[in-house]
Amino acid sequence: MSRLKMENPETFEGKPTTPFNKWWQSVVKYLGFYLETSDQQKIAWVGTLLTGRGKAWDLHRDTTLGENDTWANYSTDIRTEYFDSREAANAQLKLSQLKYTGDIRAYMTEFQALNNYAPATGEGLQEKVDMAMPDAVLDMGFAHYLGESADDEGFLLATYQAGLQVEKKKALRQAKEQMKVGSGGPTEKKKEERRKDDKERGPKKEESQGSSRPNRSDNKKSSWFGGKNTWPTQDEAYQGVPMPEREEYRQNREDCWRCGRPGHKTYDCLSFKTRKGTVLPLAPWKVGAVIGEGKRKRDEEDEAAPLAKQQKVAAVESMDLSPGKELPIWEEDSEGSDF
Repeated sequence: MSRLKMENPETFEGKPTTPFNKWWQSVVKYLGFYLETSDQQKIAWVGTLLTGRGKAWDLHRDTTLGENDTWANYSTDIRTEYFDSREAANAQLKLSQLKYTGDIRAYMTEFQALNNYAPATGEGLQEKVDMAMPDAVLDMGFAHYLGESADDEGFLLATYQAGLQVEKKKALRQAKEQMKVGSGGPTEKKKEERRKDDKERGPKKEESQGSSRPNRSDNKKSSWFGGKNTWPTQDEAYQGVPMPEREEYRQNREDCWRCGRPGHKTYDCLSFKTRKGTVLPLAPWKVGAVIGEGKRKRDEEDEAAPLAKQQKVAAVESMDLSPGKELPIWEEDSEGSDF
C-alpha cells in the first residue's frame, strides 16, 4: 500500500520583501503531516527550503550550534529573525476593509487568515465582523444567537450560521421567482422589464397617410381604420391595389391611396375601380346605411333641397353596387354638398 505524500512548501529567500508568515504556516502544516520526524530532521529539511539570505542564516546557525540545536529553539529564532511587522500592518488594514459580499464561507476564511497576522480578540474582533455584515445577517444573528456568543469562537460561529440562513432564504426567493417566470405568472421583475421595453420603444405611431389623424370634431364624416363603416385595417383596404399604383398615389400625395381619387381617404374609400381602371374588392360595409344616415340629416337641415341634389341622392340610393361598378363622381355645386 503506497504511503500518502504531501507536496513540499515553496522556498524562502529571506529578503525583507518576502512574506514570511504565510510560508512558515505551510512549513508547520507540512511537518504536522509527518509526525514521526525528529528535531534534527526538521531542522535539516527546513534548511533545504531556504535560499539567498535565508540560506546564509541557516548555515551560520548550523556552524554555531550544530547538533546542540533543537527544533523549539530553531523555530522560535527563525520567526524572530524574519518576522515582518509590515505584514501585520497590511493585514490589519485589509481586515478593516474586508466586507461580506454574499458568501459567508468566503468571508470567514479570509477573516481568519488575516486575523492570524494581526490578531484581534474580544470587542475589537466582534466590531470588525459586525461592521462588515449587512443588516439581514445582523438581524438573523441577534434573533437566534443572542446570549450564546460570549467568546470569540462562539461569536464567529453564530455569525457564520446567521449568514448561512440569510443566503438560504435568498436562494429560496430566487427559486420561487424563477418558478413564476417559468409558469408565465406575473412578477415584479417581468413587469419592470415590460415597462422598460415600452419606454425604449417610445409612443406607438398610428398608421396614417398624409399629415395627421383626422379631427372628428372638424369633419364628422372622417373616420379611422377599424371605426364604424370603415376598412378594418390598412392591409384590407389595399387588397387588390397593385403596388405600383399605390406607390404612385402615395408619391403624388393623392387623398386616397386606394383608388387615387380626391375627396376621401383610404379608410373611407367606396370605389370599385382605381383611377387607372383596376377592379377593387367590395367595401366591407353597406353603403346604403351611410347614405340613409346622410339623407335623414339632410332632410332635417334642409327640407327644400334643390332638385339637382335630390336627383343625386336618388341616383345613389338606387345605384347598382355589384363588383365592377363604381360610384359616379359629381362636381360639388355648393359648400353644403354631402358628396
